[in-house]
Amino acid sequence: MIEVRGLTKRYPGRTVSRNAVDGIDLDIPEGKLVTLLGPSGCGKTTTLRLIAGLERPDAGRIRIGDRLMCAPAEGVFVGVHQRPIGVVFQSYAVWPHMTAVQNVMFPLQSGQKRLPKAQARKRAMEALDLVGLAEFADRPAPALSGGQQQRVSLARALTREPEVLLLDEPLSNLDAGLRDRVRDEIRAVQLRLGITTVFVTHDQDEALAVSDEVIVMDSGRIVERGQAQDIYRCPKEEFTARFMGISNSLPGTVRTGAGEVAPADPADPGSPADPAATTDIADIDLAHGTLRCVTTGPTAAGDRVNVFIRPESLLLSRKDPSGRGWKGTVEFSIYHGDCWDYHVRVGDTLLRSRMYREKVGLTHGDPVFVVPEQDTAIAIPAAASEDAARERSALAAR
Repeated sequence: MIEVRGLTKRYPGRTVSRNAVDGIDLDIPEGKLVTLLGPSGCGKTTTLRLIAGLERPDAGRIRIGDRLMCAPAEGVFVGVHQRPIGVVFQSYAVWPHMTAVQNVMFPLQSGQKRLPKAQARKRAMEALDLVGLAEFADRPAPALSGGQQQRVSLARALTREPEVLLLDEPLSNLDAGLRDRVRDEIRAVQLRLGITTVFVTHDQDEALAVSDEVIVMDSGRIVERGQAQDIYRCPKEEFTARFMGISNSLPGTVRTGAGEVAPADPADPGSPADPAATTDIADIDLAHGTLRCVTTGPTAAGDRVNVFIRPESLLLSRKDPSGRGWKGTVEFSIYHGDCWDYHVRVGDTLLRSRMYREKVGLTHGDPVFVVPEQDTAIAIPAAASEDAARERSALAAR
């Protein structure tokens, strides 16, 4: 287990004079893979480097297991080589004059606790076998592919049998095909060993694919944390929603607040009450119609909200038998291989719809109806969004 309390790191002389890590508290359970996710400059890599001992914090405490690693106020700092960790960096960091097995053996034959060569090779071969590279053990490092070199780095990090594995953007230098393969192998190894792991990335797909939990960071602070599926399906903060790729955002006003009894038909307030209505659902009036949304907090009639709708939750149809469609016009489409993205103009709003089916002949200028799926849109109070924006601006201005 990793326990972080009040962790703070400042970089004097930065153009933006704010804390790189701003007093965060963080617990990472034993045996779990937790991802620090956020844009460049949000503090995720600095947090990992502080846990690793590659940076010294200005304040706070870091504990790994039952041992205190760092506490500036108490004069405690355990160096990186004395911490029970393995680190894999963005760059492969393999020595080109060595073979794969020699690269993996290196940390076992350096420092004070050197192993005999035979024992070091045995452990290195076990690590290479773990990452599927045993047959390439004696191949020179330059003859390995990028994905193989990154797996050598992973094997090297595991040879010391660390309690904690730290991965800093380990896939960003790989092409798309290799990235998916190495990502899956990292997750498989982590589950097989049950090793506590911190994974740093700016890529939402990576975070969702490998994580037990995702921690979203911005401006040196933790914005939100939760299980991957919860962060994806129902983010509680506007920053998270935007960063996770919910590209459709519409201002709205609450018609029926969360916790109130909602009519069965949102378009007809006089219809019978819906017995399935729950406290986290509200009816929201938008410029194009009324939509039943999941809410992230208490709402009351008249409250202003921002509604976020995923592209895959907007269905396109040439007809509107349900009567709930929003009339629009196709502006352009983009083919992704497994899906089509349609950009549709509805009034003054440009919406993006993602269709996981063969293209049905829609092209520029075609009239369509955009039909939003009920109960999949997310309504976030506009006041909370504005407060968060002001706080980020204040942090940037420090």
